[in-house]
Amino acid sequence: MSSLEAIKSYAFVVLTRRRNAGTGGRAGRADILVVYMLRVRFAPSPTGYLHIGSARTFIFNWLFARRHGGTMILRIDDTDVDRNTQASLDSIFDGLNWLGLGWDELYRQSDRLALHQDTARAILEKGLAYRDFTPAHAGGDDASHGDGPWLFNPGMREMTAEESDRRAAAGEPFVVRFRVPRGTGRRVEFLDLVYGAQSKACDDIEDFALLRSNGMPTYHLASCADDADLRISHIVRGQDHLSNTFKHILIFEAAGAAIPQFAHLPLLVAPDGAKLSKRKHGPVVSVTTYRDAGFVPHAYVNFLCLLGWSPKDNREKMAREELTAAFAFEGVNRSNAVVNFKEEDPIDPKALWLNSEHLRTMPAAELAPMARAALASAGITPPYDEAWFADAVDVIRSRFFTLRDFATRGRAYFAEDYEMTPEALEKLNQGNARELLRELAARLAAAADFTEQSVEAELRALAVERGVKAGLLINGSRAALTGQTVGPSAFAVFAAIGRERVVARLSQV
Repeated sequence: MSSLEAIKSYAFVVLTRRRNAGTGGRAGRADILVVYMLRVRFAPSPTGYLHIGSARTFIFNWLFARRHGGTMILRIDDTDVDRNTQASLDSIFDGLNWLGLGWDELYRQSDRLALHQDTARAILEKGLAYRDFTPAHAGGDDASHGDGPWLFNPGMREMTAEESDRRAAAGEPFVVRFRVPRGTGRRVEFLDLVYGAQSKACDDIEDFALLRSNGMPTYHLASCADDADLRISHIVRGQDHLSNTFKHILIFEAAGAAIPQFAHLPLLVAPDGAKLSKRKHGPVVSVTTYRDAGFVPHAYVNFLCLLGWSPKDNREKMAREELTAAFAFEGVNRSNAVVNFKEEDPIDPKALWLNSEHLRTMPAAELAPMARAALASAGITPPYDEAWFADAVDVIRSRFFTLRDFATRGRAYFAEDYEMTPEALEKLNQGNARELLRELAARLAAAADFTEQSVEAELRALAVERGVKAGLLINGSRAALTGQTVGPSAFAVFAAIGRERVVARLSQV
């Protein structure tokens, strides 16, 4: 293995060209290899369920890390103690665990308060922040003033360090605010990996809070302090955070930390263009809605990937390895992605189609445990014969859309209390179908073999002997055995249900 190959196995590598001074005063060019560890993070707040937009952000971070051999970090941003709930935290872990992707490192912001406060103190000591004793801002909220946005309190910003120290020592409450550079003409600029060049004048950025009057960090401070300490190389998050990035770059600079690269993802919106929210759109925005509807985890991952991203080659159904190999920010769209649903049905039709495609093609051994769990949720306990069960699942899945179909449309294969559709009853009542099926049951019970081929031979021989079309027996037996008129190959149905149950059901028609 070459040294470059060894580096690529554990690091993210960028090869750039920079102009260096050549000999004799002449300009020259040299290739410079910049090497750094790729580390990304997903940082949900435990103040609600796992939103599908958050799940997509996690997936894109995961794909980016896995493609480049980087590290995937899960960081629970739980410093908002008034809004955090255990139920929300459980929902986040339940949803992420269901997706089945995993992470490499786990942190909780609430365990890192000393780091946040030390970071704010260091910025304050550098003169890049100041104490604001204004009572109206003691909570750390920045409101609009007059006809324009509030930017800073001159009296607080211009206070001497000695006066500030004296008032703080006297126990007067204060907020620590960032001293945004003003009157210098400076602009904060960065290149977003999705939205391109971004720029904002410092004169348009308010002196935002770093610490609240109770000593707790704001989102801006805690997030940046942790990103710096955890050596995050790329921050991949929703487009609604793009405006925060200008403030965050200022914090990174003031803390003397390396500035990560940024990639902001388009938002997920409803068919009418409104941002998805639980209050307005209900269960459609929750990952657990799809889980509870019987989705295969990877099929749902596949669906979320296609909301705002494309591999640029018209592929839609993709395995995990294919998604990992194809993912790049060049394929992320800048426009918001629409989740199509109706008021009476929260499931996106494309998600349902993708789920059916994965359900039909994934390895039967991988699908079988999921099908068994779906049956258990419906109160059905099939025989614990893994080989038979996997074969039965493989036979019947071709027309199914979700895992729940195993307990509804596939119920007859695993339980005796299944319903018969009106169409199936009509097939069973045609001519002398019932009488012939009882005779077929006797033949199958006495037959030496019970395979698709032997069953077909017995059925066709009986039809010839009784002078009826084989279809009468084929359609009637499907109806009697499954309660339906459609499904897998008729003779595959016999094999999937098994001789003992086939004979019992046909004998009782």
